[in-house]
Amino acid sequence: MRWGDFRRSDNVEDRTGGAPEGSGGGGGLPFGGMRIGGGALILIVIVGWLFGINPIEMLGLLGGGPATQSAPGYGPQSGTGTNGVPPAALQQSATNKDFSARVLGDTEDVWGAIFQAMGSRYEPPKLVLFRGSTPSACGRAEAAVGPFYCPADRDVYLDTTFFGELHTRFGAPGDFAQAYVIAHEVGHHVQNLLGTMQKFDAQVQRSDPRSANALSVRLELQADCYAGVWAFFAEKRGLIDTNDVDGGLQAAAAVGDDRIQKMTQGYVAPDSFTHGSAAQRAHWFRTGLQSGDLRDCNTFGARSP
Repeated sequence: MRWGDFRRSDNVEDRTGGAPEGSGGGGGLPFGGMRIGGGALILIVIVGWLFGINPIEMLGLLGGGPATQSAPGYGPQSGTGTNGVPPAALQQSATNKDFSARVLGDTEDVWGAIFQAMGSRYEPPKLVLFRGSTPSACGRAEAAVGPFYCPADRDVYLDTTFFGELHTRFGAPGDFAQAYVIAHEVGHHVQNLLGTMQKFDAQVQRSDPRSANALSVRLELQADCYAGVWAFFAEKRGLIDTNDVDGGLQAAAAVGDDRIQKMTQGYVAPDSFTHGSAAQRAHWFRTGLQSGDLRDCNTFGARSP
């Protein structure tokens, strides 16, 4: 994954205090979408906007060369640096922050183009990087909760120790698995801008717990699909390759409710799902990835796979 070629976003607030990430306690992923117009013409306009070339030329230019890997590692480190912190740990922390800012920047470019093609203006979220816990308009953000989007302040909260959790606990290593997490949370922001979350909240208030869980699953699966839409355009520009796509599918499946429940409580309770099964999450991520069309992300109207 050539994330070093992504534009670095300025919409990042670093609350980590400059310290390296410790051992996070990530649990499930509070990840989620909506259906709107699109079509092949819009896709060509979007890609043309991103490339800065004539859309007419796009049909012959949507290929993309192989991407190179630049994945940060997660391993034992030795030696000490500032304040007794290992230099490698400080470097890893800086790499995680730069990576997050660049992935966010690319989501801004892609969604900015998509919204422009729809005759609207994209207002990007702020990414808050923290370590351990930090306040948010939706309550205290804790590492144990995992990454999440707060619609009240329109910010994405990420304790980047979760990147290590994806690798060591959920078995989803690699740059693109990490990018998927950020793209999913940005997908929730897109839902907020499009009014999907407001409709969701109104429906949940009228629903019993079981129905509310089912609605939550639909919301989360749509964010997975939106993450796939972003990946569609990254792939067309040659910034990700087949191995990255496989990593994204692996990450989506790794955080399925069934797998997490099996791992944490030893059994699966489908009625309590709030994010979707491994198969559902991988299916909807793949749906967005294959078409790049937001109309295909209508998880509320589609039958579950």
